Amino acid sequence: MYHEKNIDEILNDLNTSLQGISSLEASKRIAKYGKNTIVQKKQDSILKIVISELKDPILLLLLLTIMASIFINEYFDALVIFFIVLIDIIMGTYQENKAKKTMNSISKLVNQESKVIRDNQVKIINSNLLTIGDLILIESGDKIPADLRIIDSQNLLVNESVLTGESIGVEKDNNIVMLNNGEIVGQTNMLFSGTSVLRGRAKAIVVRVGMNTELGKIAQTVTETIEERTPLKIRIDKFSKQISILVLLIAIILMILLIFKGLSFNDIFLSVIALSVSAMPEGLPLALTMALTIASNKMAEKNVIVKRLESAESLGSCTIIASDKTGTLTINEQTAKVIILPNGNKYNIAGSGYNEDGEVFGNNIEDAQEIGLLGVINNEAVLTDNKKIGDSIDLAFLVLGKKLKVNMHNIKIIERVPYESENKYSAVFYELDNQVFCTIKGSLEVVRKFCDKINKIDDNINSDCLNKQNQTLAKEGYRVIAIANGKIKKQKSYNLDKIKDLTFMGLVGFIDPVRSDVISSIKSCREAGIKVLMITGDHPLTAFKIANDLQVTNDYNEVTTGDEVEVISNLNKKRFDKFIKTKKIFARVTPIQKLKIVESLKRQGEFVAVTGDGVNDAPALKAANIGIAMGSGTDIAKETADMIIIDDSFTSIKEGIKEGRIAYANIRKIILFLISCGLAEVLFFTLSIIFNLPVPLIAIQLLWINIVTDGIQDFALSFEKGEKDVMIEGPRKASDPLFDYSLIKSIVVSGLSIGIIIFIVWYYLINFTNLDVFVARGYIMTLMVFIQNIHVFNCRSEKNSAFKVPLKSNYLIVIGVIFSIILQIFIIEVPFMAKFLKTSSISYPNLLLLFLIALSILLIIETYKLIERRKNNENSKKYKEKIRNQR
Repeated sequence: MYHEKNIDEILNDLNTSLQGISSLEASKRIAKYGKNTIVQKKQDSILKIVISELKDPILLLLLLTIMASIFINEYFDALVIFFIVLIDIIMGTYQENKAKKTMNSISKLVNQESKVIRDNQVKIINSNLLTIGDLILIESGDKIPADLRIIDSQNLLVNESVLTGESIGVEKDNNIVMLNNGEIVGQTNMLFSGTSVLRGRAKAIVVRVGMNTELGKIAQTVTETIEERTPLKIRIDKFSKQISILVLLIAIILMILLIFKGLSFNDIFLSVIALSVSAMPEGLPLALTMALTIASNKMAEKNVIVKRLESAESLGSCTIIASDKTGTLTINEQTAKVIILPNGNKYNIAGSGYNEDGEVFGNNIEDAQEIGLLGVINNEAVLTDNKKIGDSIDLAFLVLGKKLKVNMHNIKIIERVPYESENKYSAVFYELDNQVFCTIKGSLEVVRKFCDKINKIDDNINSDCLNKQNQTLAKEGYRVIAIANGKIKKQKSYNLDKIKDLTFMGLVGFIDPVRSDVISSIKSCREAGIKVLMITGDHPLTAFKIANDLQVTNDYNEVTTGDEVEVISNLNKKRFDKFIKTKKIFARVTPIQKLKIVESLKRQGEFVAVTGDGVNDAPALKAANIGIAMGSGTDIAKETADMIIIDDSFTSIKEGIKEGRIAYANIRKIILFLISCGLAEVLFFTLSIIFNLPVPLIAIQLLWINIVTDGIQDFALSFEKGEKDVMIEGPRKASDPLFDYSLIKSIVVSGLSIGIIIFIVWYYLINFTNLDVFVARGYIMTLMVFIQNIHVFNCRSEKNSAFKVPLKSNYLIVIGVIFSIILQIFIIEVPFMAKFLKTSSISYPNLLLLFLIALSILLIIETYKLIERRKNNENSKKYKEKIRNQR
C-alpha cells in the first residue's frame, strides 16, 4: 500500500525519480499498463433493442394473427394490426435507445490536461496519457487525473465527496500513514482520481491509472452489477404470457366447438381469427407505452428525468428511500449557524449556504460582529457572484461577515500564516488604528494554547466552560472553529513562536444545512408508507444531527457506522439483515458497504430507491431497484441511475413517487377497460355459437371497434390525474401481481355484464325482428361502440363512483367519447364507408334506443362499486375493532 511507504521506497518500486520519466519510457509504460481511461460497457445496438421489443408475447401473437389474416386474404385486417405493432415497436425502441445512450461521463472525469515532469521539463499533456511513475504538479482548482502519492505539498485541501460522501475538505500532506484497512478515508498522503483540489499545491507521483484507480474500481463494480428488472416489467411480462395463453386456449375451444357443428375449414378459420382479434388486446402494448410516456413527461415537468420508460412507474413502488446526505438532503455548503461566547452568550444565525440573506439573533450584536470580522480577516477564500473559491469554512466566514455587515476598510493585512494540516490553525497579523493585532482560528485545543485569558470572563484559561461549549456543539453535529485575537508589539517580522497572551474570543458552529423543502417531503413519504434512510460518508454525530432535524430519527441507537457494517456483514447474511433492519442512519460508509446495505434491504423484500450524487454512490445506484441521481451530481451517478432529479429537491422525488403511483393506477384502468371489453366480445361471440346464432361480427368490424373505442379511450385514460388517496395508501409489494383479486373481479363483472347485454340484443335482433344479418351486425357494432364509450367512465376509478371523478380533471375522456360516437355515426351513414365495413344506416330513434341500452352498464357497475365499498368499510371496521381488542 503506497500510503504506508516512504518516498524513496515508492520511487524505487516504480523505477522513477524526482525528475520524472522520459517521454520514451512513458510510451513504453502506456503500452504496458494501458491509457489512463475508464473502460465503458458496450451499449446495445438498435437491432438488438428492436429484437428485445419483439419478445413481448402479445406482439408475437399479433404477428401470428397478421400472417393468418394474409393467409385468408384479409389484407386490411393484417394492415391494421401491423400498423399497431409497428407503432409500438418504434416507440418502445426510441425510448429504450434514448435510455441506453451514455454521456461518456466517466472518461470526462479524467479526460483533462495535466502538468507533468518529463525529460526533466514541465509539460502539459492530456491526462489519459499519464502513466505509472509520472511526476505531476497539482494546484488549487485542479481535478485529480489519477491516483497519486504526494511527494511534497503546501496547504493542500482536497474535496473527496465524490468518492467518500464526506462534505468537509480533507487536509493532505506527504507523511506516511499506517492504517488497519485500505479505506480511502484516512489516506491523507494520497490523492484519488476524480477528486478536486480546494486549496494549496502539491507535487505527486502517479501510482495507479485507469481501471486500477479507486474511481476505476467503482466503475468496474457498476459494470458488473446486475441491472434490476422493474416491477412493472415483471408484471407485464407475466400478464402478457397469461393473456397469450388465454387467447390460444379460447381459439382451441372455439375450433373444437365449430368442428362438432360441422362447419367448413374456411368458416372455422375465419371464426377463430375473428374471435382471436376480439380477445386479443392488440392495443395494450401501445397503450402501456403511451401511459408510461405520458407519466415520464409529467415527471419531467416536475424536474424528474426518466431514463428507462418502465422506471416512470417503478418509483411509485418503492418502500424505502436510501438517501445520500451531502447535496441531497443538505445543500452541500457549510454555513455558520451559531456563535457562542465564553460567557455563554449565544447568537443564532439564519439562512443557509453561501447566500448572504439571513439575520443574526442575540444580545449585544457588536460582540458577534467582532467574531465575524476576525473570521473575514483570517481568510483565504474568494466569494463573489461568479466565484466561490477556497475552503468551505472560509467561504462560510465570508458569508457570516456579510450577514453581520462587518467593515474591513481600516484594516491592513501585514502577514499571513496559512493553514497547515500539521498545525491545525491559520493566523493573520494585521494593523488597525496604528496598532498590530494577531488573530488565530482553528480547533479549540490548538487555539487556546495561544491564549492566557478568556474574553468576557474574569477567569484564567483553564476554565472548563470552553470544553463544555465545544462538546455541546460537537454533539449537535456542528463543526466547531475557535477564534482568538490580541494586540502585540510592532516588529520587523512576525511569527507565532512567542505568542501566548491572546484573548480567547469564542466558538463558531458550522453545519451543512438541510434543504428547506426536505422535512415536508420526508413527512409525505412517511405518510405514503415509505421509510427514509440516510447513507453518508459524514461523521455519525453530524449525520444524527441532520437526521434529527429532518425528523428521520431521534434515537441515536438507530445510527451505525461503516466499521460496524463491515464487521457484521462478514458474519452471516441473516444476522446482517436483522442488524440493517434496526438502523436508519449509516455514517462513514464506503461505496462497497453502501452496496451491501442496499443488497441486504432487497433480501428483506424491500423495494429500494437509492439517491446519490457522487462517484461513491454509483454501485448502490446500479444495484438498487430504482437509482436516483441528483442533477448537480457527478456524470457517473447520472449515467448509472434510472432517473435524474435535475433540481436536487427531495420534493421532486416525492412528486415522482406520486406520478409513479398514478402511472400504475392508470395502467390498471387501461387493462380493466381493454380486458373487460375483450372478455365481453369473446362472451357474446361464444354464446352466439352455442345458441346457433350467426357470427355476430366479422374480423374487420371487431378491428374497427377496437380502433374507435379502445384506441381512443385507452389513450385518454393515460391522462388521468390520479385520485386523492394516491399518496396515503401504503406502497404495493413488487411481488404483487398486476392481475390481483380486485382487478380480476372488476374485469369479470364488467365483461360479463357487457357481454350478456350485447348477446341479449343480438338474440332479439336475429330471432324477433326481420333484420338481415348484415344490418343487425351494424346495430351490434354501434351498440358496442356506445357501451364501451360509456364503460370508460366506469374505468376512471376502480372503487369510486364515476360521478365522483370530476370530468374537468380529464377532458380528453369526454372529447374522446364524443369523437368516437360521431365517427361511428359517420361511418354507418356514409354509404362508401358503410359498404367497406359491411354495415348500414340506422335510424335516429333506434340510435337513441341503443344509447339508452348502453347506459345500463353505468347502472350495473355503479351498483357493484357501492356493494364493494360497503363491504370494504365493514371489513375495515372489523379490523380496527380487532386491533382495539388486542390492545
